Amino acid sequence: MNLNRREFLAMGASAAVAGGLAEELEGLRPAAASFRVPEGREFEGMAGAYAALVTPYRQDGSLNEEMIERLVEFGLANGLRGFYLTGSTGEGFLLSADERVRVYERAVKAARGRAKLIAHVGCVSTDEAVSLARRAAKAGVDWVSSVAPVYFGQNFDAAFAHYRAIAGATDLPFMIYSVGAQVVPDRDVRFFEIPNVKGMKYTGYAYWTVKELRRRLPKPAIFFAGADEQELCAFAYGDTFSGCIGTTDNMIPAHHARICALAAEGRFAEAQPLMDDVVRFVDLVVSAPNASYWKSVMRYIGLDCGPARSPAGQPLSEADYQAYAAKIDALGFIERRDNA
Repeated sequence: MNLNRREFLAMGASAAVAGGLAEELEGLRPAAASFRVPEGREFEGMAGAYAALVTPYRQDGSLNEEMIERLVEFGLANGLRGFYLTGSTGEGFLLSADERVRVYERAVKAARGRAKLIAHVGCVSTDEAVSLARRAAKAGVDWVSSVAPVYFGQNFDAAFAHYRAIAGATDLPFMIYSVGAQVVPDRDVRFFEIPNVKGMKYTGYAYWTVKELRRRLPKPAIFFAGADEQELCAFAYGDTFSGCIGTTDNMIPAHHARICALAAEGRFAEAQPLMDDVVRFVDLVVSAPNASYWKSVMRYIGLDCGPARSPAGQPLSEADYQAYAAKIDALGFIERRDNA
């Protein structure tokens, strides 16, 4: 499968703290909270960097629940504020409903209230998404989220009905996942008429449309940037975005946490070198023709999550992995711990 950057982002504490950045994070944790966060209990503690959590597998392809706990610990140790579960990066559409619930339950157990957990429950069928939303709420997540209808019902009215059913299935706040779609402010403001719709994960590049949408909203809502390589651009829009949710936050979380903290203080010049690292890393990741390559970065940092499931990816040979690892070595800022 050939992945361009948009497609990659849409697929969208046993390990050492990476890159030497984490020791700087403690003093900057309050700064992340200075991102614009609406009033309301559901928004408290939401600002900052989130990983669109990788779903880990064992060698036999089964879900590796123990690794979920390690991933959560690693992210928290490196400054992440939360995790977006079974989304594009988490291969949600390639998991069974029961597997997705096990991810929610294990993440809740691992987080122990230390992180915000957003469960992506998108399914082809609205009824299945509604059922999954209820199971996610029972598992103890903080928010529910979904992409718009896929394959069937790709029009506004169908999307509105889809979101209304899912959002109304629980008492939790609901986050729209806008990926690869155009935001039309005068049209999409209607989504926020649905009572529980209170946020958006926007994986796109037309940030001004999100700013215009936010200006038209009839109620408080929170927005997260989802294009890893452009998050600093998103933060330059001032009060529009309150953080980022991305794939590479799994792999270089301290970079993203630090970028958020600096941007929240308006220190964009200091954030730029870190953003340059992120761009170089994303360039490498999206150059791979097989999603198992980018997932193999988790092995590189000492958190082996297995390959991506077919058709997103195919297993790598050891020679393939080592050749790819050499390219990560050449970046010079990611600590290699695959033998740790």
